[in-house]
Parts: sequence; structure tokens; C-alpha cells
Amino acid sequence: MASYIFIPMDDESQKNHLKAYGIAYKVLENGGEVYWLLNYKGGSFAFNLVPLLERECKIRDVSYSVITNGEFEKIRLEIDDPEINMDVMKLEKAPKVAVYTPEYDEKGEKIQPWDDAVTLALTYAEIPFDKIYDREVLEDKLVQYDWLHLHHEDFTGQYGKFYGSYRNARWYIDHQRSQEALAKSLGFSKVSKLKLAVVQKIKEFVGAGGFMFAMCSATDSYDIALAAQNTDICDVMFDGDPMEAAAQQKLDFSQTFAFQNFTLVTNPFEYEFSSIDFNSRNVRPEDDYFTLFDFSAKWDPVPTMLTQNHTRIIKGFMGQTTTFERKFLKSGVLVMGELKSIDETRYIHGDYGLGFWTFYGGHDPEDYRHYVGDPPTDLILHPNSPGYRLILNNILFPAARKKKHKT
Repeated sequence: MASYIFIPMDDESQKNHLKAYGIAYKVLENGGEVYWLLNYKGGSFAFNLVPLLERECKIRDVSYSVITNGEFEKIRLEIDDPEINMDVMKLEKAPKVAVYTPEYDEKGEKIQPWDDAVTLALTYAEIPFDKIYDREVLEDKLVQYDWLHLHHEDFTGQYGKFYGSYRNARWYIDHQRSQEALAKSLGFSKVSKLKLAVVQKIKEFVGAGGFMFAMCSATDSYDIALAAQNTDICDVMFDGDPMEAAAQQKLDFSQTFAFQNFTLVTNPFEYEFSSIDFNSRNVRPEDDYFTLFDFSAKWDPVPTMLTQNHTRIIKGFMGQTTTFERKFLKSGVLVMGELKSIDETRYIHGDYGLGFWTFYGGHDPEDYRHYVGDPPTDLILHPNSPGYRLILNNILFPAARKKKHKT
């Protein structure tokens, strides 16, 4: 008798990798359990046969097969072989997902001329999420969620370091005015002080067992804000007064998640926050690929889950923060993706307290250089994107029993 739906995730068998994650989430949302078959045919999924979910596979054009209990047990036996780098991870609960995004101001008007890869991925995969921002974070709404994504954001209070190129643009002026009004309404004299309060609340969320995922400038600017909590790193055009003369010396690297010993970029006309980003990279787009590490599925399930894919070679993509200089990583940070030829890290992970964080460099895995004002990527054209799969691996991770990686 047929009893399981099997969703292969290898390159040859799956028509729509991204929608498959939405199916797995749907199973959990309906109270079912999902077996994530780590390293088996690209990180496949299996779950009890339910006609409703089989119809969902057909509607979403996700490749699947119906297998018997005996066939599933045969797969389990193959995976259990201690000589094979595979494992089974049971997913038990649909994580509650939040996206920290300033996409709309308090009047409901769009205020930023760019999109967010995670929001695109969640929407395409049909995984539900809530949008939250500073007010909700400071009102302790994060306790309602298991997983938080930080949208393309500048937590230092320097408005993305766009001053040099866009200070006269209407969207930039409106964004600064909106941020200043929000800070004032929440009782802060400066936007930088508001953002510091937000990153500290998020740090508490992670420490209490939450999962934080960030891309592009939300990665390094988050840690920079934590390091700069005892000094003013914003120049006069950002907050009305000059930055402190000894700001660099006052950075406290003990407060950060991932980075240490970096140098601030203090020029307000330079589109860069610090030396964390690999500024001197000289890589042609056709040669820009990074490699995912292979981890032991049976001994290191966390990074194994986060690197599940149908290829180990991922096409690179740019962002305000594209890469992370290895020499500025803290000793406990786990590198999961790198461009080894120039010693460049792209995808890193770590834990803090009871929770976890992941930083992913770049803005959009299917748009090599995404400029301000460019249209959003249409994922209908990229249903098998390995770069987007890394985002969705992180979405499912909180559904599994959490174990810290071995260092």
C-alpha cells in the first residue's frame, strides 16, 4: 500500500525546487511531520500520503512520487549506513516567520526603491510571513516568532551610505525624514540610537532561542551597530553632529556576533560601511562562483541542513555587502560557502545563547548587480535557483530540533 509522498531535490528529478519548500512548510502547517533526507538526492523530503498535499504538489508543479512504506524504509536503511554521509532530520513544527522590513512607511506608502530576496522567496514558495519593523521589535513582538529575516537595512543610522549618490533623490530624502520621525515618535533623539535599541532587542531574541537570517548590508551593519554602541559613528549629514574623533578606538568587538577588528569607513561619500566587505575583489562575473562546504550529516546536522542543494557550486552575486573578509571573522564563526581562490567567504553561521544566526552576502542570487530602481526578480524564471535554495534552507531549519555545530 502506498503511504508516503517523496519529493526528490536533485538536479535531474525536480522541476521546481523552490516551491518544494512551500510544500514541506504546508505539511508542517497542517500538523504533519516532514522527513528531511539530508544529502539524499539533493536534500529530498518525504511525508505521509495525504490527498490534499498530493494535490498541492500537482497544483504547484512540484515533482514527486508516491512510495510504499517498504520503499521508504529501504531509503532509511541506506541513509543509516554509517559509511554514507546522509541523515534523516524530522521537521515537526511550522516556524512562525517575520521579515523586518521598512518597505512601507506608517502611511502605507512604499519608501525604498529596491526589493528583498527573502520576501521574494517566501512569496514564491507560498510560505506565510509577517512584516514587522522598529515599533513592533521595541514592543517585544519578536517573542511571537521563531525566525526573523533582516531586510536590506542599515542599522548604523547612516541611511545605507547612499549619501554620495542619492542625497538629492526624492526617495532618499523621504526615507531620512520618515526614519527621523519614527525615531522621535518612539522616544529617540537620533535614528542611530533607535537602530541600536532594535539590534539589541534582536540580540535578545536570538539569545533566547530565536533564529536570525540576514543578507546584504543587514549583515555587517548589524554587527557594526553592536560594536559602536558606546560611540557616535555618524557624521553630521546623518544625525546633525560630527562623529566622535576616537570612534574607531571605542568599538567593542565583544558585543558582535560574527566580526571583529574591522576598520570603519568614515567617508560619508564612500558607499561602504567598513573593511568587513571584501573591497578589493577583482572577479569577472563569469568567474564569480562560490563553493558550499560538505559537512558530516550525522555529526553536524545544522550546517548540513543549511547547505542542502542540488549543486555545491553557487553562482555569485553582488550587493552593498557582498563578501566577508576571513581575517575579520571571530574564531567560532562557521564558514559554509567560500570563493577559495581569493579566500573570500560568502555564507557564514554561528550561535549565540540558545539561538542561531546566518549571514549571506549579496543582494539577489539571480541578479548579479541589482541597482537602485531595478525591477524585482521574477522567480517564475528561476524555480531551480541554488542561490535561493540557501535562503529557504534557513526557513525550514527552526522546524528541526536545534543542535549547535561542532567547532
